[in-house]
Amino acid sequence: MTTIATRIANELAVKPAQVEATIALLDEGATVPFIARYRKEKTGGLDDSQLRQLEERLGYLRELDKRRETILHTIEEQGKLTDELKKAILSASTKTDLEDLYLPYKPKRRTKAQIAREAGLLPLAETLLAQPANDPETTALPYVNADKGVADTVAALDGARQILMEMFAENASLMGELREYLWQHGILSAKVAKDKEQEGKKFADYFDYQEAIRNIPSHRALALFRGRNEGILHLNLDVETDPDSTHPCEAKIAHTYGIADQGRAGDHWLLETVRWAWKVKIHHRLDVDLNLRLREAAETEAIRVFSRNLKDLLLAPPAGAKCTLGLDPGIRTGVKVAVVDQTGKVLETTTIYPHQPRNQWDQSIETLHQLITRHQVELVSIGNGTASRETDKLVADLMQRYPQPHITKITVSEAGASVYSASALASKELPELDVSLRGAVSIARRLQDPLAELVKIEPKAIGVGQYQHDVNQHQLTRSLDATVEDCVNSVGVDLNMASAPLLSYVAGLTQSTAENIVAYRDEHGAFTSREQIKNVPR
Repeated sequence: MTTIATRIANELAVKPAQVEATIALLDEGATVPFIARYRKEKTGGLDDSQLRQLEERLGYLRELDKRRETILHTIEEQGKLTDELKKAILSASTKTDLEDLYLPYKPKRRTKAQIAREAGLLPLAETLLAQPANDPETTALPYVNADKGVADTVAALDGARQILMEMFAENASLMGELREYLWQHGILSAKVAKDKEQEGKKFADYFDYQEAIRNIPSHRALALFRGRNEGILHLNLDVETDPDSTHPCEAKIAHTYGIADQGRAGDHWLLETVRWAWKVKIHHRLDVDLNLRLREAAETEAIRVFSRNLKDLLLAPPAGAKCTLGLDPGIRTGVKVAVVDQTGKVLETTTIYPHQPRNQWDQSIETLHQLITRHQVELVSIGNGTASRETDKLVADLMQRYPQPHITKITVSEAGASVYSASALASKELPELDVSLRGAVSIARRLQDPLAELVKIEPKAIGVGQYQHDVNQHQLTRSLDATVEDCVNSVGVDLNMASAPLLSYVAGLTQSTAENIVAYRDEHGAFTSREQIKNVPR
């Protein structure tokens, strides 16, 4: 059987060793932008586009193989796995093909209540519920039928109980009442899983925690769910009750069906049925429902915060159309440098090594001075990542050594710069630049006009909120995209600086039209009148 690495290598037309090295890095937690920029020696120079395809196919093929193993095991347990079928399953190349092969052998679910009904026990259940004065054992005796799988009265009563439990759990109005009661009065508690204290110490605040579910704020809810998903926390939802009294939800079920302890022959059996219905069926279902309700509310609030933060970031005051030098700080890999003109066009790039291990401090200052002088740079934009403070000091030393009153240095957020630099858009926009230098270009441009540059980056990569990977990704993407659209159309864009991605958000412009505008501008220079726009194709 062809290995996953070999299969991906064939699809991408690269060597299996390159794929194996990349898979190892991805499994260690490295991201595609990181691998593209800093692990070229291990991947044999795979570019960001190839790495993205590789990561996507790896996830798909691993899921496919996992599902394949489950299907083979299930069919083999049924004793129906022939050599021909096994070969077909092993050869299936898509999930759809695999599920088509599995469909005839897929187990069909039948509940215990359904089996009991098939055995003719529904009349028994209805009689016991309607006539609690009847003795359950005596009432069940006529329903004993070995041919139907009802060996004795115990089996008959168990089947009747399963029918009533399912009846209670499928009563829509009762479930609605219980769900709302549990939402209003329920306490969500969390306990640390056994022997997980060290591994999950970041969740220490929730090792022994409880709070009314309807009062839990979004950030705490998302933290609780992450802790549960990582196997650190056990969550439980219930109401505070007196151990010696009936659970209030059991009491509501009993009241709905007129079940009460009045000393009648069937009362005890019916109350036990209610207790089991709550414990086995209804409680778990409502726990899932209300945790989902809490999660959805938390996600909605979190996404709202993400959108608000993104809006603030996008609408930050632009520095304007000034020649800007962008610095993407780094220690071992050096500080990446890019100079862009007033329209954001790249003029020159290089890499300097002022920090350890090379310590080329003076040489780096001279290089920057030459760039600033040659291009009449007015702004220096410094990314706030690793070595940002050291790089800021480098620029301060430069300004002290070569006093230039027109120079201003500003530190900007570099969130998402590495994601942009390894994106398909960056490859298209800056094809001649190495992926490591594209980040410096982005840092320079985002000082000139944050909106124009940040729209090129997937909003989730800009780091605008907590738990962004825990919320519904489709809703998050839709909300953030809408925020970008609103920002662009509320303030407008500078036709002579806006990138194609930014222009594409302008109402009435398509992606292709936006690209035509940029191409025309690159060829003919800045627009000087609105009439010139008519010269742009389409």
